[in-house]
Amino acid sequence: MPSALVSDAKVPITGATRFWGDEVPKDIYAFVQNHMPNVRRLAASATMKNGRPHVEYLALSGGAEDGAFGAGLLTGWSTRGDRPRFEVVTGVSAGALIAPYAYLGPRYDNQLAEVWRNFDSGSVATPQVLAGLFGADALADSTPLRELIKKHVNRRMLAEIAQEYRNGRLLLIGTTNLDAQRQVIWNMGEIAVAAARDPEAAQLFRDVLLASASLPGIFPPVHVKVRVGDKVFEEMHVDGGPTRQVFLAPAQFSLKTFDRLYQTPPHRTVYVIRNGKIGPEYEAVRSNVLAISARSLFTLTKHQGMGDINQIYAMTERDDAAFRLTSIPQSFNVKATKAFDPNYMQALFEVGRQLGQSGNAWAPTPPEAVRIAAQR
Repeated sequence: MPSALVSDAKVPITGATRFWGDEVPKDIYAFVQNHMPNVRRLAASATMKNGRPHVEYLALSGGAEDGAFGAGLLTGWSTRGDRPRFEVVTGVSAGALIAPYAYLGPRYDNQLAEVWRNFDSGSVATPQVLAGLFGADALADSTPLRELIKKHVNRRMLAEIAQEYRNGRLLLIGTTNLDAQRQVIWNMGEIAVAAARDPEAAQLFRDVLLASASLPGIFPPVHVKVRVGDKVFEEMHVDGGPTRQVFLAPAQFSLKTFDRLYQTPPHRTVYVIRNGKIGPEYEAVRSNVLAISARSLFTLTKHQGMGDINQIYAMTERDDAAFRLTSIPQSFNVKATKAFDPNYMQALFEVGRQLGQSGNAWAPTPPEAVRIAAQR
């Protein structure tokens, strides 16, 4: 893909299928009116409480095997009986694999639990370390994960996502366009609508989920075919985490843009599930290059994730929305013995389930905001 054509590239599906995660159109309201007209239907059917429409958003972070926490929390929340019908659901990496189930609601909890309680390394990838060292594009083959996604993202699920999208709700997944070094946000409802008549759209839906969960260097990138005029190119998409660990919308976007769709300005609540611990985790690091590099990458990812969470919090403060954050408790001390250790994931799923059922899962501010307020 020549750099001059990057912004003109389109997937072979009509409609507003994707957009850059670091910019918004000059007139976002007009863009949505033209490309996502069903949003009006959502505003008309909004839940009313105390005379005001209520709108709930859910943002699911990355976290690899720690995604078992978010899956467990959602199922526990369903059992509690007050889990919202989220108007917008976003997901990155592990969060992308949870997002379709979170979007479709509690009736999909059994499938969500089945996926995350039965995960193991063999369900995700097949090692190909030697091939990776000698020039392949990854240290593992992600065919098992591709097949798992294909099994669960079937015609029925796509049809139900398409129907919810027609009702105005949004399911957004983040990937990283590695060549462009930019986040791409995919409008999965638009793709699901196209999937009813186009098998390539169904495959694109699954490819986006796989790409969002494909950690660069570990899993192969996903190559997405695009067109510019009559020319066909390929884009390289990987895990959404390198650009955003968790997202709601570009920073310059205001939630209040859509107030005019409602009879009165709605009350908004943004829920963020961080599939990981927020606080520091001490671990004696061995003095070798692999251990030091892995620990440094883990630390970088943790702090990048907190920066993304703080950005979402700043957006809610600016736009008068309520903020709710949950993460893996610092007290959780089960250790994984390997990647995607099923014992670790089952224990983490159960911790999430209990926390979701308790009603005590949510903090109203990120930890850094609490510390700053205490210093004033």
